[in-house]
Amino acid sequence: MEFFVFVCASAMVLVGALGVVLRNHPVHAALSLVLTLFGVAVHFVALSADFLAAVQVIVYAGAIVVLFLFVIMLLGVDRAEDLRIEPFKVQRPVAASVGVALVSLIGIAILASREAPVPAAQNSEGVQAALDAGGHDANIRALARNLFDDHVLAFELTSVLLVIAVVGTVMLARKPRKGELV
Repeated sequence: MEFFVFVCASAMVLVGALGVVLRNHPVHAALSLVLTLFGVAVHFVALSADFLAAVQVIVYAGAIVVLFLFVIMLLGVDRAEDLRIEPFKVQRPVAASVGVALVSLIGIAILASREAPVPAAQNSEGVQAALDAGGHDANIRALARNLFDDHVLAFELTSVLLVIAVVGTVMLARKPRKGELV
């Protein structure tokens, strides 16, 4: 039975991923992404990671794809825009300066975090000891400590990735005229 679930979920992931890449219509590509994310959630359930499966469905398949669809529908995928006309002349220099400032701040944060004192060794034994000693919310505390202390850089990079994904969705939704480069 486990092999059957694995094969079906893997087929969902692969078909959805191919749909994301091969579909021309952005709405259809976003719906293919939902299929991929549901397949990954089924894999999480098969691995007894129910919390991750719920987060996968609620956050990614629910919120993020809905955000993509909202941006696509807001921009209107059926009308072409003249990409040579910029509505705001200051937009590109401001975006470049904000990007440079953001990369600089991230670099400063990385350098400052290297000099920060390292807490006592927290390995799987330390997390297990916290779970054994704590009350009913020790698991949540251990997860939060692991996510926001040990892996805060990955957490912040994920938020940057989501912003880039929204910008990419906006750019994909804009249709250039025939013979025009983006």
